[in-house]
Amino acid sequence: MKILFGTGRIKNVTPILSVASEAYPLVKTGGLADVVGALPDALAPHGFETTTLLPGYAALADLVAEGEPVHHWADLFGSDARLVAARLGEHPLLILDAPALFQRPGGPYADPSGRDWDDNWRRFAALARAGAELAGGRIAGQRFALLHAHDWQAGLAPAYVRAFGQQAKTVMTVHNIAFQGRFDRAHFAALGLPDWMNSIHGVEYYDALGYLKAGLQAADAITTVSPTYAREIREPQFGMGLEGLIAARAASVSGIVNGIDPAVWSPASDPALPARYDAVTLDARAANRAAVEPNFGLASGSGPIFTVISRLTWQKGMDVLAAILDDLVATGARLALLGSGDRTLEDAFRAAADRHPGRIGVRIGYDERLSHLLQGGADAILIPSRFEPCGLTQLYGLAYGCVPVVARTGGLADTVIDANEAALAAGVATGIVHDGVTPESCLHAIARAVALYADAERWRQIQRNGMAADFSWDESGRRYADLYHSLLEQP
Repeated sequence: MKILFGTGRIKNVTPILSVASEAYPLVKTGGLADVVGALPDALAPHGFETTTLLPGYAALADLVAEGEPVHHWADLFGSDARLVAARLGEHPLLILDAPALFQRPGGPYADPSGRDWDDNWRRFAALARAGAELAGGRIAGQRFALLHAHDWQAGLAPAYVRAFGQQAKTVMTVHNIAFQGRFDRAHFAALGLPDWMNSIHGVEYYDALGYLKAGLQAADAITTVSPTYAREIREPQFGMGLEGLIAARAASVSGIVNGIDPAVWSPASDPALPARYDAVTLDARAANRAAVEPNFGLASGSGPIFTVISRLTWQKGMDVLAAILDDLVATGARLALLGSGDRTLEDAFRAAADRHPGRIGVRIGYDERLSHLLQGGADAILIPSRFEPCGLTQLYGLAYGCVPVVARTGGLADTVIDANEAALAAGVATGIVHDGVTPESCLHAIARAVALYADAERWRQIQRNGMAADFSWDESGRRYADLYHSLLEQP
């Protein structure tokens, strides 16, 4: 079977290349995969044919075996490598099949013990180099008008495009500026970049190599995943050392809120739910709520069930939440937590569950089906993040009538309308938003949620407001398309 990609052969279709380290449903460790997987569908109505380039992890072995080899490198950063054409849903997919780099146990970035691979600098330089060669037409018969790089793993791609003097436009999207891809500067010589890039104007970053920094420096446009986060990362509190560069490039920086895929996240059709429902049939959620309880060892009760579906980290504010769990139980609420992360935090949540059997249930790890059940059955979702570039769990919560209780930061601030008196009177509230991530602020927000839950009519209105909000990819896709068009119109 002949698989065409990156050709733009359909009239009035512009071929673009999306370079990333993961994409749903093929490989996923977080929200990055959801975005990369959804963009091709979101951009297609706007005249863009998106080809996605991914590393050839072991999880993609079947696709590699069934796909069509379209290019070969005898030596790509010391590895024999091929490009293999396949499909990501209805869209073109390219897999960088380099077994020495990517066919390994563990996750995409770390070994089975959780330790980052020592040669990640080489692995993702290879991905970026392959993307840049594709975008520049260095691979016979293939040329792309624009390269879209996602996070540090693809950060060198815009730098390579610039170094090669290629004509393709480039976009660098920051999904989380805390993850930057910093490596020993001694590796510079192996990257194959011109000497002038071994400087502050290229990949040098605090006497190290900065892959994300290189992308931010070289790309024609920079995007983040919410307007508020685009502003926040100009400040030292959020910029993680890159705030000066972001501020200097402010005219090229924009924020576009992520969307969610209603084909995957819809309570009306979700196969993970015992009972499906919509805003009119919210009573059906009771069956899902009843299913949450045995899954987490919760006793029946009249108070709300809060859920947490999260990495258990400082960024997510989980240390603060762990400190107030006794107080949460004292409000009459219960908690069902699904997540993993910092071992100390995992232990703290387990200890709280031991102290409050039937009131706090903890599942360490991640289970996609269970996460859907929690959104469809829990009453409210707690997201006390110290910073949150966009966040997807609050969007899922809105869609499922699982009321978000969030900190006022990043995409959380952009997507949840606080249930203050004015918003309640106007009938527009969709959740509860608190300022700061302290025990006092989080507990006050929880108490507000408990009080609102006791007012069934108001709670239903908040649920319905959230479910009526449009967080599909339609608007986000249009905004990305507008950005692409503006870049492609420039000389």
